[in-house]
Amino acid sequence: MSETTVKKVVILGGGSAGWLTAGVLAAEYAAGADRGLQVTLVESPDVPTIGVGEGTWPSMRSTLKRIGISETEFLLRCDASFKQGTRFLGWCRGGDASGGDEYFHPFTVPAGFHQQNPVPFWQPHRDEMSFGDAVCPQGHISRLNLAPKQVTTPEYAFNLNYGYHLDAGKFADFLQEHCTTRLGVEHLRDRVTDIRNDRHGYITGLQLESGAVLEGDLFVDCSGARSLLLGGHYGIALREQRDVLFNDSALAVQVPYAEADSPIASCTLSTAREAGWIWDIGLPSRRGVGYTFSGAHTSDKDAEQVLRRYLEPALGSGGAERAELRKISFQPGYREQFWHKNCVAIGMAAGFIEPLEASALVLVEQSARMLAEQLPPDRTMMEAVAARFNRKFAHHWQRIIEFLKLHYVLSEREDSAYWMDHRDPAGIPARLQESLALWRRRSPWLEETEIADELFPAASYQYVLYGMGFVTEPLPWTVRPAMEQAAHKQFYDNIQNRERLQRTLPSNRELLQRIHLAAGQQR
Repeated sequence: MSETTVKKVVILGGGSAGWLTAGVLAAEYAAGADRGLQVTLVESPDVPTIGVGEGTWPSMRSTLKRIGISETEFLLRCDASFKQGTRFLGWCRGGDASGGDEYFHPFTVPAGFHQQNPVPFWQPHRDEMSFGDAVCPQGHISRLNLAPKQVTTPEYAFNLNYGYHLDAGKFADFLQEHCTTRLGVEHLRDRVTDIRNDRHGYITGLQLESGAVLEGDLFVDCSGARSLLLGGHYGIALREQRDVLFNDSALAVQVPYAEADSPIASCTLSTAREAGWIWDIGLPSRRGVGYTFSGAHTSDKDAEQVLRRYLEPALGSGGAERAELRKISFQPGYREQFWHKNCVAIGMAAGFIEPLEASALVLVEQSARMLAEQLPPDRTMMEAVAARFNRKFAHHWQRIIEFLKLHYVLSEREDSAYWMDHRDPAGIPARLQESLALWRRRSPWLEETEIADELFPAASYQYVLYGMGFVTEPLPWTVRPAMEQAAHKQFYDNIQNRERLQRTLPSNRELLQRIHLAAGQQR
């Protein structure tokens, strides 16, 4: 057996990133020292989880299923609820929903999307119905706080595509238990005091405070923003993005419901404010609320007052003033490489931009999946796999930055320097500027997809562009009447489907209560 054979994978750091990676690897290969691949996760006993309440994409359903987790058990243990997308308020002109300043980015693509582009047929009727409501029922269903499926729908199946809102701390604890008791992952609580290399610069082991040396063949850095291995040990620099996306701070708070049966929001609420935006996610037991903002455009004190004003309808003026806010600072950017020698960074160790569109966990899922599917059997293959990994995730990060920037570039707000600075061409990536020019003449569709697992499909670009009032000029040619008839039938069928779903779907809270009740009766 070659000494470079990959038999031991060491993951530094827990949290959602570390335990998801451990779970995906251990589920893919028989874990354990005597069964092929040994997966060991070491984490400091006193480093708290960063998450203050997380949103996931629909991909999380496949990930949980892949590592053998029951959806019912996940929902119960992680204080999780169903998420159907994001509702954006005040992003266009600084108004509110009553004034029409809102749009929805759903998880369900327009019906018939892969057969025909709906935009050219919707645009002549843009004043009659928003793009999102014309092509998809999900925004309407979410505004009513309805669930994405019925109580009889099997686990992970759906009427409308969905992800989750969850408690990040409980999620990490749940994954830890699952990975260690069912998947054979070894768990150590210890501090790393030194890192050992061989003469080629490859990591051979982690010196622990207890005196032990944790040896391994492949090391996964899930140490958060500290990036102890990739950033700290190897010196792989962070490629800052503060000149493109300004947010670098957040204030977060947990908000109780007024009543035990208060509605649970079926989507993330994203409300634009003077120097950033406020997230609001509904869990079964509480709401997670936070204001992410640019420290260059406002002070912590002013940001605090913005968030407290937002909390007043739920807590009253006195309760809002007494609410304990947690300050989080971050450096927006991503590593110049994600895999160097035998070290791979996943999660915040690889980078973080901001919580808009909840891309953090999906990048963890994608990274863990590619690592598992292309795990090099020995060091001779590691360099080639690392090169592919680095190319793919450089592409993902660049596309994420462009997609997030799109939300700001399209805004017409002029009430603060924050919004006007976002429209400065100097801070708009060249590829995004090129795309916007093209989209003025032809709407994005299937050709936007450059790789098979593109994070944001063309439908997502359409929902944001036309939700925020972007206009694509009509084509100079007349389309076939049959195509126009098919498009109008899709619009009509969408309305019929929306009305049917409104009649038959339970509320988000009702479905979760019934799932909890059924689980309790089975125990």
